[in-house]
Amino acid sequence: MAGFLLNYDSCPVIKNILLLDSEGKRVAVKYYSDDWPTNSAKLAFEKSIFTKTQKTNGRTEAEITMFENNIIVYKFVQDLHFFVTGGDEENELVLATVLQGFFDAVTLLLRNNVDQREALENLDLILLCLDEIVDGGMVLETDGNIIAGKVSSHNMDDGAPLSEQTITQALATAREHLTRSLLR
Repeated sequence: MAGFLLNYDSCPVIKNILLLDSEGKRVAVKYYSDDWPTNSAKLAFEKSIFTKTQKTNGRTEAEITMFENNIIVYKFVQDLHFFVTGGDEENELVLATVLQGFFDAVTLLLRNNVDQREALENLDLILLCLDEIVDGGMVLETDGNIIAGKVSSHNMDDGAPLSEQTITQALATAREHLTRSLLR
């Protein structure tokens, strides 16, 4: 690993992913850049971006805007506002793909009930989604089905009856029980 050098010029870098409510308050946010060094700078950015995009029509499909030398791709669903920010040199299609992957994963995990109350009740799943999508600003995954699957496997309840688990969860549970029994 010592010879591995990361060239940020060749791979897309995400500066932040924001999930805000209908008043511009945080639901779930993750920053991957030092462009906003303090919490107050982050809150000010979130408020500014919310104010700038509030009157736009980001409900049907993703919209793109430039703000403070950043490209921001955003989408609104009911009372939630999804944002992905990249530098002004980033490819908008990559940012839009990250946004769509995040949105699709959240939609799957919240069982198509994408609203603020449901998001707050499942905040752990949404934060795990963010961890599965981007690490240190680098995009890891953009397929909502894969992201939701990875998050679901992290959140699997071993005590749940097999009938209430998905096939993947049931197989993982069986594998875990088999491993435990072999190690005894």
